[in-house]
Amino acid sequence: MRVLPKDPGVLTVYCDGAARGNPGPAGIGVVVEGPDRRALTEVAEGIGVATNNVAEYKAAIEGLRRAAELGAKKVLLRSDSRLLIEQLSGRWRVKNPTLIRLHEEVRALLGAFQSVSFEHVPRELNRAADRLANRGVDEWLAGPGRRYRHPGPAPELFD
Repeated sequence: MRVLPKDPGVLTVYCDGAARGNPGPAGIGVVVEGPDRRALTEVAEGIGVATNNVAEYKAAIEGLRRAAELGAKKVLLRSDSRLLIEQLSGRWRVKNPTLIRLHEEVRALLGAFQSVSFEHVPRELNRAADRLANRGVDEWLAGPGRRYRHPGPAPELFD
């Protein structure tokens, strides 16, 4: 029998997807924060070649999975993708066949929670998830067993 963790309160999931080209090498970034705004988990992962919208959805999926693993009952999902937030909120229709499948996957994950809210945030409030998504792209570009060094000034990403 699996013992679920104690309810950690409302968790905030910051998620972002990045694609260099559309489609192009893509990555996801996720930060899950507790009620005290402390990061409980972070994700930086390359997902191969994808569009930016696919990367945004995959980041949301991973963020919700992580929140469920942490025992969350209530989640606030924040993203700087207006398309993602409006579609998940039900205000915009999902027309793209790939996004329809990913939208259904998100909707299935929502059953694990008592409540989920969606909030569009400006890019500057989503910088940590953006940084992680870009690190995911960089590591995917580097390939297995190699570290990619971005030519720009961001040494804190590669300690």
